[in-house]
Amino acid sequence: MTGAGTPKTRVAVVGAGKMGTHHARALSRLPDVELAGVCDTNIWKAQLAAWQSNTVAVRDYKDVLARVDAVIVAVPTPLHYEVGKAVLAAGAHCLIEKPLASSVDEARELLALSEAKEVILQVGHIERFNPAVLEAVRHIRDPRYITVERLGPYDPRTAHIGVVMDLMIHDLDILLTLVGSEVESIEALGANLLSGHEDIANVRVRFKTGCVADLTASRISLTKSRKLRAFQKDSYISLDYGNTALKVYRKKASAIKSLKDVEYLSPKLSSIDPLRNEQQHFLDCIRHNRKPWPSGERGVEALKLALQISEELRRYELSGHAGSRSLIPSWAQDLGTIAKSVGKDILRN
Repeated sequence: MTGAGTPKTRVAVVGAGKMGTHHARALSRLPDVELAGVCDTNIWKAQLAAWQSNTVAVRDYKDVLARVDAVIVAVPTPLHYEVGKAVLAAGAHCLIEKPLASSVDEARELLALSEAKEVILQVGHIERFNPAVLEAVRHIRDPRYITVERLGPYDPRTAHIGVVMDLMIHDLDILLTLVGSEVESIEALGANLLSGHEDIANVRVRFKTGCVADLTASRISLTKSRKLRAFQKDSYISLDYGNTALKVYRKKASAIKSLKDVEYLSPKLSSIDPLRNEQQHFLDCIRHNRKPWPSGERGVEALKLALQISEELRRYELSGHAGSRSLIPSWAQDLGTIAKSVGKDILRN
């Protein structure tokens, strides 16, 4: 918190889409922040977001760089590198929405620039600030098996990237944090239905510690579901991102004879919004010169794994092997046919 007489941190938001508008609105409510403007090449979108946040609209983000301390970059992924590089080069602290960039080389260049300019580079992995995740990291130690599902409806705004870079990257970041090990191997299968990229993907990640993780991400589901389950030697942890809930089941005895030998915990969780947690962490890192939890280095690692999975998916993508269907097991061929049919029904409705 800034004290009396301490200058406010001047922050601008670049990108007036859904996420940028959320960022601007949340920042406008922080007493220790001066929202310097919302920037977007579509000035009408910028004006709408600015009006909702009691600030000014700016067409060219470069016009605000000389008068801000920090910038939140919420533009489409292909523009992360260009905008992030300009912000960092101007000496401003930067929070870039996930993924950090479109390629590992671009991400590493942004990281190197932030270090050269001695400014904060934080990646917008907002799920790290979900109260259920913050509590779960206290209970998960040496997991042996993890399952994750992240399902939701289609959003044309993210059609320029696949579901792995769009949704699954959240879980990849959490997974790397919880397991704390190098990846040994990846198996991935997916299908594109509504966009030019995979819209559903199933991935198995094996770590050098022996932990195995199965992840499913879909943006063709009619209902949302965001859950993680971790199994370890003496306990089972169930995490619900969407409902901000956590359940812990722990063995009290080496031999389980009845449910009395199992301890059940349902920790009380904070009600603070993850976006507010994320922004406050960013501001605290700026004011106290601390490295952010979702640092640039972490952003590079999550991006690297996501791109490896995307490459694996291109090799075995269900709708991309019409001429070599023998590469795909029969159940997968059936899944591809069903998926395409479902996609057509969604578009018609």
